[in-house]
Amino acid sequence: MKNLTLKQLRYFEALARDGRFRRAADACAISQPALSMQIKELEQELGNELFERSAREVKLTPFGQTFALRVRDILRAVDELGELARASRDSSLARLRIGIIPTIAPYLLPAIINDLNKSFAGIQIEVRETQTGKLVQELARGQLDMAIVALPVSEPSLTELELFREEFVLVRRHEDGEKPVPEREALREMRLLLLEEGHCFRDQALSFCNIGSARPREIMEGSSLSTLVQMVGAGIGITLIPEMAVPVETRSAHVSISRFPSPQPSRTIGMVWRNSTPMARQLREVAEAVRRSAETMRGVMDDGRPVGA
Repeated sequence: MKNLTLKQLRYFEALARDGRFRRAADACAISQPALSMQIKELEQELGNELFERSAREVKLTPFGQTFALRVRDILRAVDELGELARASRDSSLARLRIGIIPTIAPYLLPAIINDLNKSFAGIQIEVRETQTGKLVQELARGQLDMAIVALPVSEPSLTELELFREEFVLVRRHEDGEKPVPEREALREMRLLLLEEGHCFRDQALSFCNIGSARPREIMEGSSLSTLVQMVGAGIGITLIPEMAVPVETRSAHVSISRFPSPQPSRTIGMVWRNSTPMARQLREVAEAVRRSAETMRGVMDDGRPVGA
């Protein structure tokens, strides 16, 4: 097989990821017929079909699934060669592809971007906001350089670096602000508002409340922390949010914020990146910039005292 090209492998990876020719073609910035022709030529060169085609989508064949694993390794290695070249030419960062989870992005991301622009002149920053599982997959594929998530991720191929810890606070109706903070056992008997399945913050809240499988009437779900807080303001239930979300999410909601007694629920925020990346030194510098951003934000929050004692 002498005629395989990196371009064909990238087209294959895009189609394997998206499952539709049109979306994969758009991602690769080529026409759908051109993508189809390249995939067909790749299959002919391999002597095996890579995809099962239907009117609506394509699925990997068993051979295609095995082939996809090797292709991702190859493309990641090629991308890392480019990263190695950039790292050796320039001690600074020209481009940084950041992944970040939704329960951090709206609150910390503006400060991070501001600090990174100050620390790395001319840096091009690309941001991807999604849940941890997807970020880990995209890191493994070489589509991201690093991600800011709640630790631990416990993925052997990734380096984890702790950045800071933050506490969770209780959000109740404004009228309930003077009432004692309920014990965690009592929270299980209340209507608890949580993020949808897939968000790590949901799992952390359930763990604190010692809830394994709750009855449907006890839990209601929302797609964002903003939705949860507004639901609380409407008198639907209670919720937990990370402290960094308080200034943004409570400024237009009629709610009260209370701290839990010690030991307070909390999470560890950190950065993760591939063990094999040649950008490790620069990413540690990025981590320091993110720490500064978090410290600045926490200082502003403390001065404003948005959270009840």
